[in-house]
Amino acid sequence: MPKISQAKRDARQQQILDAALACFSENGFHQTGMADIVRRSGLSHGAVYLYFQSKDDLIEALAVDRHHQEALLNEAARHVDDPLEGLHVLARGYARWLTDPSSDQVRRVGVNGWAEALRNERVRTSVIEGVDAARAVIMLLVERAQSQRLIAGNLGADAIARTLVALFQGFLLQVVWRQPVDVEAALAVVDSMLGGVVAPSPRKKRER
Repeated sequence: MPKISQAKRDARQQQILDAALACFSENGFHQTGMADIVRRSGLSHGAVYLYFQSKDDLIEALAVDRHHQEALLNEAARHVDDPLEGLHVLARGYARWLTDPSSDQVRRVGVNGWAEALRNERVRTSVIEGVDAARAVIMLLVERAQSQRLIAGNLGADAIARTLVALFQGFLLQVVWRQPVDVEAALAVVDSMLGGVVAPSPRKKRER
């Protein structure tokens, strides 16, 4: 049997993942069978099963791809010198993802993943991993800001991080539901909320 190049293997794997993403986006996880994905991919059953043995394998692989993209956003924010600006960079990065038309299928599959996580421990582990990665970066930036007295020290870094993550999750649901969300206006509200946790300057304290 002739060997195929790594580039060809990678292309086939991506072809299968693209087919799975399209199927899951249109019909969800439970209404999609491996036969649907095979048919959508244009490959043979044998070729598909050579790369992925089950739907769970595909769901996890798609999550890994999404986490990789999120990691790029997280790292960009992590390395901003000003931690407050890092939080704004993170918020703007995720806001752009919410409005990116090419990410529509990824967003829909992500929400399907949340539901699947209620019954599938493997999927739940993957979902929590992605959420915790973003939360960890937010906590790091908040703690840096608190150490520099830029954010009030009486607010828990974990509480701030969970609140911001929850805001993003809520916006994501509204976007997936095709609600008329003005993401730029919502982002302005988030920026204002971040301004509300900024520690008052010593001068302002004296003026009071």
